[in-house]
Amino acid sequence: MRDSSARYDDVAQRAAAVVIGRYSTSFGAASRLLAPPLRRHVRNIYALVRVADEAVDGVGAGHGLDDAAVLAALDELEAQTEAALRSGYSANVVVHAFAVTARRTGIGPELTRPFFASMRTDAQRSEHDPTSFDAYVHGSAEVVGQMCLRAFFDGAPVQPVELSVLDAGARRLGAAFQKVNFLRDVGADVQTLGRRYFPGVDPAQLTETEKRRLVADIDADLAAARAVIGRLPSGARAAVLAAHDLFAELNARLRRTPAADLLTTRVSVPTGRKARIVAGAVLGARRGGRGWA
Repeated sequence: MRDSSARYDDVAQRAAAVVIGRYSTSFGAASRLLAPPLRRHVRNIYALVRVADEAVDGVGAGHGLDDAAVLAALDELEAQTEAALRSGYSANVVVHAFAVTARRTGIGPELTRPFFASMRTDAQRSEHDPTSFDAYVHGSAEVVGQMCLRAFFDGAPVQPVELSVLDAGARRLGAAFQKVNFLRDVGADVQTLGRRYFPGVDPAQLTETEKRRLVADIDADLAAARAVIGRLPSGARAAVLAAHDLFAELNARLRRTPAADLLTTRVSVPTGRKARIVAGAVLGARRGGRGWA
């Protein structure tokens, strides 16, 4: 029985690895720098997040689901997740892989519930005010950063004061990633999905002033996150620094791209530049230490 359980855990986690391999480039490249146990945890988290996100980003509709059916699918996925958090098992291999990580690292419903709430928002709301925007970013990105943070400790105890400091950095990094994606995908979001995320910003009339304000806000998030990377476990530092630096490069390219062009151009980082950033992050993590800035 024990051998069967271990085999099922392994199969589920291999399935989660396929998800990140097919869907992610920057995040996937950074995750390869994690120590192997941490890499498995992050892949398990990413797979559940991606499956839920895809449901509301068109895959559900592509299979004939209306908004009500998409919401029902999310409800079912959340119910499966909470059941697996309690029991450690799910017949859904992506959920099972997530539960393996969550139960070992201390991820609970206090993080999964805000995430699923934000996913439902995409099926219910096409524009945001400041309050709903902050709630959406918290659930869709900040708590994912907190999940990954817990994965980096692989079940080891963390002092509450230290966890609070690191949680703040994890939330800011998650928020930066989400806002970069909103800005680089502003054209597709409004034209394909009919969504306008940034409060008070009309993507069709995005001005240079608005773009600079958004880029500066992202820079502030990135700076706050960068200040605590050196306090992470050594097996996670290079990967988190690489992810941070890749998105910092994306933000710099967004700054240089005319606002009007963002409606028709998706900014990206060339492969060669990505490789140099990742190499630099590996070197930086080796040189860095606790509390670097």
